[in-house]
Amino acid sequence: MRPLIVLHGSWHQPAHFDDVAGRLRREGADVTVPDLGGRPIAETTRTVQELVDRAAEPPVVLAHSFGGLTAGGLQGISHLVYLAAIVSEPGETAQYWIERIKEETGREPAQVPLTFDDKGLTHLDLAAVREAMYADCTDAVAERATALLRPEPVTIFDESPEGSAWKDTPSTYIACTEDRTLAPELVAHCAARCDTTVTWRASHSPYLSRPVELATLVLERL
Repeated sequence: MRPLIVLHGSWHQPAHFDDVAGRLRREGADVTVPDLGGRPIAETTRTVQELVDRAAEPPVVLAHSFGGLTAGGLQGISHLVYLAAIVSEPGETAQYWIERIKEETGREPAQVPLTFDDKGLTHLDLAAVREAMYADCTDAVAERATALLRPEPVTIFDESPEGSAWKDTPSTYIACTEDRTLAPELVAHCAARCDTTVTWRASHSPYLSRPVELATLVLERL
């Protein structure tokens, strides 16, 4: 069984993946969930690449949401699983996708409302995240997930991957039909870049709402 590295999304942290990681470890998987919060993509990519390089064999990488930007710059991995994630090339920032989808559709892509503080940090509107990210989670799970959220630098919208790992690495994209965080048009663009697409009726966070199915899918690729 290959090792697994899990890359959480922006505003989130490793603890959001406790359920899925625990299930996989009970099945014998070697799971690492590094903390990527508050750091530039170039730095998080170096951190994760070091984990890849130290692994006994090429690991599988599971990347959620903005974690897909870090995943794109990795080398020497065996499989990429993009979970409602952004699949970009160098130069394709979050702001690039916002502008592209706006140009294609003639409307502003739906986004979780943000507030900005005087330290250059962005904060998710906690009153909106239940519907935007955790709509199909139980109240208890959604409340814990919301409590774990933390601010991120505003610069995340202007960052892009260090590479395009998905071009030469086997990949699976999990598209979520009830996602209220990523625009459907963006999901379609990202899924088209991957070898296989799996479609789930789920919100932006199936690692919380569908942990059994996600663990099963990942185990099949380890």
